[in-house]
Amino acid sequence: MNHYDMRTEFAGQIVADFDAGRLPEHGDPAPVPPREAADLAWRVSDEERFRDVWTAFLDQVDTSRVRALIFGAWGLPGDGEEDYPVPLLAEAADRFPALRALFLGEIPPEMSEMSWIEHDDITPLLTVFPALERLEVRGGAGLRLDPVRHDALRTLRFESAGLPAGVVRAVAASDLPALEHLDLWLGTANQSGDATPADLAGLLDGTRLPALRHLGLEDAEIADDLAAALASAPLVAHLESLSLALGALSDPGAEALLTGQPLTHLRKLNLHHHYIGEPLTAKLRAALPGTDVDLSRPRSPSLVGDRAFRFIAVAE
Repeated sequence: MNHYDMRTEFAGQIVADFDAGRLPEHGDPAPVPPREAADLAWRVSDEERFRDVWTAFLDQVDTSRVRALIFGAWGLPGDGEEDYPVPLLAEAADRFPALRALFLGEIPPEMSEMSWIEHDDITPLLTVFPALERLEVRGGAGLRLDPVRHDALRTLRFESAGLPAGVVRAVAASDLPALEHLDLWLGTANQSGDATPADLAGLLDGTRLPALRHLGLEDAEIADDLAAALASAPLVAHLESLSLALGALSDPGAEALLTGQPLTHLRKLNLHHHYIGEPLTAKLRAALPGTDVDLSRPRSPSLVGDRAFRFIAVAE
């Protein structure tokens, strides 16, 4: 099952592709009308000539009006020739005064597995765009982030088969007073997803994210440990929506949720893709009658020899 697809809409705008077909060698492309520059979410992508495509985008589009931007492929995985978009965009930051939403790494699985998407330091995206309201990042290999203060960011999402602990700690140590929606796909240790609940301590204590209403700790091999931490985390009392979806949540995690602090204030509890037995799924539903509890896609452990494994949804 594919848990991530190419967007047709991003940040409320229709997605339009800008790729190698717009390069001057294919003719003399007309400049993009100013209204289209403002009304579309632009996806800039080319795995072989990304820098050339980016230069053409800057030449042909009135980037002062662009509000939403998606970076797709910027190089062939492992070829050592990637033109990482972050420094290129940071260098042109003054040309994007209206930018409010950015998606880095929207690469479909048929082109690159999520774990193959190679990143670097993304901190400049938050330091040079103080008005950015939405940041989404796909892939975790090589990903780095420093703690920051950002007063405008409202949505922050990381989709990863393995999110490095350093990134998790940086998010937990950042001051993001406007942040309302946070998703962290923590992944598996086999893909550098080495975070533990301790790395989330600065987040779960509820002191840094006063506006947060949705928290997703998803695609997590350590979902049971996360559930135990959430059971007493002060942050949970302020949430409207909580997700441990796509992970390896099983009976111990469900028990922790049931015996911890009340969750009846939640509008939604998303546990999609789980390993919880039927008795505890029934208890969860009974304990939260006013909450939309998603317990879809129950899984059974996979037997390999005499060992049972609980696989997360995106591990690769």
